Amino acid sequence: MQSGKISRREFLAYSSLAALTWSGRGLFAAATPAVLQAPCGTLRGESSDGVRIFRGVPFAEPPVEVLRFKPTMKARPWQGERDATRFAAAAMQPERPRLQQSEDCLYLNVWAPEGKGPFPVYVWIHGGGFTAGTSFDAVQDGAKFAREGIVCVTVAYRLGVFGFLDMEPLLGAEYAGSGNNAVRDLIAALSWIKDNIEAFGGDPARVTVGGESAGAKLTDILMGVPLAQPLFHQMISESGGAERIWPQPDAATVAKGFGELWQTQTGNNAAGMLAAPAAELIATQKKFMKEWPRHFPLRTEMDSTLIPQLPVKTIGEGSTRGKRLLIGTNRDESAFFLGPHPVKEVAPANLGNLPLARFNEVFEQYKKIYPQMPVEQLRIRAVTAEEYWIPSMRVVDAHVHGGGKAWMYRMDFSETNGRFKGESYHSLDVWLAWDKPHPEAANPAAEATMATQMFTAWCAFIRGETPAAGGLPAWPEYRSDTRPTMILDTQSRVEQQPQEAELRLWDGVL
Repeated sequence: MQSGKISRREFLAYSSLAALTWSGRGLFAAATPAVLQAPCGTLRGESSDGVRIFRGVPFAEPPVEVLRFKPTMKARPWQGERDATRFAAAAMQPERPRLQQSEDCLYLNVWAPEGKGPFPVYVWIHGGGFTAGTSFDAVQDGAKFAREGIVCVTVAYRLGVFGFLDMEPLLGAEYAGSGNNAVRDLIAALSWIKDNIEAFGGDPARVTVGGESAGAKLTDILMGVPLAQPLFHQMISESGGAERIWPQPDAATVAKGFGELWQTQTGNNAAGMLAAPAAELIATQKKFMKEWPRHFPLRTEMDSTLIPQLPVKTIGEGSTRGKRLLIGTNRDESAFFLGPHPVKEVAPANLGNLPLARFNEVFEQYKKIYPQMPVEQLRIRAVTAEEYWIPSMRVVDAHVHGGGKAWMYRMDFSETNGRFKGESYHSLDVWLAWDKPHPEAANPAAEATMATQMFTAWCAFIRGETPAAGGLPAWPEYRSDTRPTMILDTQSRVEQQPQEAELRLWDGVL
């Protein structure tokens, strides 16, 4: 911390703990009971300031005991009235000892406007690198969306080895495709929403699915999953891309590597994973993530069934034809990981999609197209492109080619002091798009304005309109030839073909 102020990053870490306090009654002391009858069963939540809130609603059977590493099973309806006033435990993850965690984690939370609707629905998938995150971080309070006439749903999914490790090479054919269990969890959540959201006033024919970082990557991957297509109608992708997926042979190699480490760590064979305490699996995962030569070894896979090929290819073939996409990235995403200054040299652990040697071949060309840019900024720019910007460009171009409509943005807005002064870093957009400017922003008026504009534009998109807000210029629909892009800043503007020379560097690479 500096000068007694917490950084946004520190505040983000704190917010996960603050969210647990929400699950009590402190923040909602004035709330009154709200009882709702849905196909899933009767729920008792809370009503506060025109918003009905239902927390910890199960959308799938607990993936525990004999269901560990197995495909998601639909939740059975319950009898009687279920308490929905508290968040459920988060999925198992490392490094957060104060966070209540459990393998029994497949729950969602609903913020619904008072009234019958039908209201559009926004389904939020949290980020966290496929190994961390919750559906109830402080930024994800959906009450403000509900007050704008939008049903907001935040969903959980299995993380790490429980959701993204192909267990077939270790445990046999009945675990085939288990590297996609998290994707199956999300499909189950969307199926639950289709069956139940009308009871909350939501319109099952107007569902927008979205997320940031890993949540955006999962959104983009879902765009290329045929089974998921009837379950949503629009997408919002903030700092995403659909590249974080293994071919099946690579998924098997990762699984075997994990199995070998497991045996070394515990002295047990792979079958021991079925009954081992979850904390033992997380401990092995933590060591495995540090030692594996490629970043993000735990990821989705092309399993020939659920995900038959690269999602971008499926999208380009028209899987999202007729659907609408709001997509973008932050200009300096990777400052969050490489900085603050001095910016460290790029290492394999900083790259999401390429081996370091291949990345360095592209990076050498950056010095030619940006000869005046300091090397530190070149590193941020190139890693941002490798992990977020180029994968997002591939998604939007495939989507438009396949018959969809899109609106593209790049966020240049940055803070004016602090550790990331002048950088539009990774995750900054989340706070603004949810209209939660930082409580101690260096320029509170500018940040509040940007937050209001982004939130307003996001709401307009969720309603099925063109994204728009007071103070923003007209936002044109994306075209692959001219690439009109909204540059979100203190003075927002539309640019045609931004970073064109940089984009060409990645042709044939990503």
